Amino acid sequence: MGSKASISARVALALQRHGVTEIFAQSNPPTVLLAAEALGIRQIGYRQENSGSYMAQGYSMSSGKVSIIAAQNGPAATLIVPGLAECLKASHPVIAIVQDVDTNTVDKNAFQELDHVKLYEGVSKWVRRIPNIKRVEEYVDAAFVAAASGRPGPAVLLIPTDMLFDPTEYDIDESRTVTAGTYPLDRVGADPVQIKRAAKLLAAAKNPFIYAGGGVISSQAQEELRAIQEECSIPVAGSTMGKGGVDETHPLSMGTIGYYMGRRSSTKFIKPMIDEADVILLIGNRTNQNGTDGWTLLPRTAKYIHIDIDPMEISRNYESLRVVGDAKLALIQLKEALLAEGVEARKAARPEVEARIAKAKADHREDARDAVESNVFPIRIERFLGVVNKKLDADHIIVADASLSSVWLANYIEAKEQRKFIFPRGIAGLGWGLPLAMGAKLAQPGKKVFCLAGDGGFGHVWSELETCKREGINVCVAVINNEILGYQKIAEIALIGASTTAVDLTAVNHAKIAEGVGIKAITISAADQIDAALDEAFAYEGPILLDLIAEPFCIPPIPFMGKLEQSQI
Repeated sequence: MGSKASISARVALALQRHGVTEIFAQSNPPTVLLAAEALGIRQIGYRQENSGSYMAQGYSMSSGKVSIIAAQNGPAATLIVPGLAECLKASHPVIAIVQDVDTNTVDKNAFQELDHVKLYEGVSKWVRRIPNIKRVEEYVDAAFVAAASGRPGPAVLLIPTDMLFDPTEYDIDESRTVTAGTYPLDRVGADPVQIKRAAKLLAAAKNPFIYAGGGVISSQAQEELRAIQEECSIPVAGSTMGKGGVDETHPLSMGTIGYYMGRRSSTKFIKPMIDEADVILLIGNRTNQNGTDGWTLLPRTAKYIHIDIDPMEISRNYESLRVVGDAKLALIQLKEALLAEGVEARKAARPEVEARIAKAKADHREDARDAVESNVFPIRIERFLGVVNKKLDADHIIVADASLSSVWLANYIEAKEQRKFIFPRGIAGLGWGLPLAMGAKLAQPGKKVFCLAGDGGFGHVWSELETCKREGINVCVAVINNEILGYQKIAEIALIGASTTAVDLTAVNHAKIAEGVGIKAITISAADQIDAALDEAFAYEGPILLDLIAEPFCIPPIPFMGKLEQSQI
């Protein structure tokens, strides 16, 4: 006789077999959570389901593991949709375990009944309902394979209530021993013929560069990318999600490029090198609208090579030499092929390329000097981040909320040594910052986590400060307190000449909100307070909030907004 357990316990045992140690949930489905906690799996009790799904995303991005979010049918099930949509677009593996109505009440208007399959089909790779008691382990395993294989993404496993609350013990399928809880699940090498063609193009190019996207990070291919940059003397730029692929202090690092290369951008002066490129290697890069400045940034005259795990991304927007495969393995293959082909021309051109990049960086420092060294009140965001950049650890995890928080961090915090960057760039929704940071900290408890959020985005998730306190999640979150929805207001005025009333917010004392749930807070209201506040925050052993009284007319380096530079908006 084999071992027996209830259906809920069998789900929990299967999760444990796949290496799950945390589940983001709010007690539902309760029988699964109770069984999981009995096995030592920790439940992270969020305050609202959307925040919980963002935490799961941050956990996955920092741990290299498939993360788990759980929810009840109905309202809770609908609230995790935005988090799954972000993970689908940005390729992060998350499994949602969702309680569904009793099989005997389907299509009878049961309490909180929805067609959950239709609900999730547009925001996930895979949606299934466990069909019967014999196939529990099989479907849990399939969810992990769906999430972690190929291009990672979300999977949804629906479990009917009658199964969840059935106390009967059934046979455990002990024939299943697979562990599929980390990603990439399968590493697939590229076609050697295509790799050789790519190497020939790059070796013969006059002005090549590599444009690395988030696929480099999710494939954990940073070391391989840095090796090609150094050993083959090829300059590298990164997308927002690709930030951290290379060390931006390297002389062949061009910086983070995209739609925000206007005044004071860290890469404004690198634009001529992009314009002159004759061969561009895209790797793990979606070539999306923001990453290409509306598909105008990259020259149409260049030849393109595109490495991606997803064949459908290759040539989507730039006709390319196709190289389908895992970024890490493909870069290993490409370096060998480049060295065999010969990189003498690249090495000969290196001093001039390095000099151009160094000058572009120096020109940026001069261009941004007025903002980075400003002592005005309210505080310029560039001034604050200039100090943050100097005080971050070499392996700090840096997290942005969406909108301008992502723009500021991409431009004013260097990807240096082993710093890790987490941006919500799939659908770029407000409110992701703090929960992403919380998930990242839970995944990497030994590393410091710094998060930047605007007051608009932070307003979506204030309640999760209580979760930080209750769960002991020690993150540092800095809130840009400028009393506006910054991107929306500046964009409306720049494009239309007026703004709607919703973009102006009421003054909020974020420090008091934090203190109200027992979290330490520091208000920074003058430039000369920044150093001491950051020293205290980064040394503090506990969650901490920095309420940054910021300049509302701080124009970001987005070109179409630049015309407002001298105006008071």
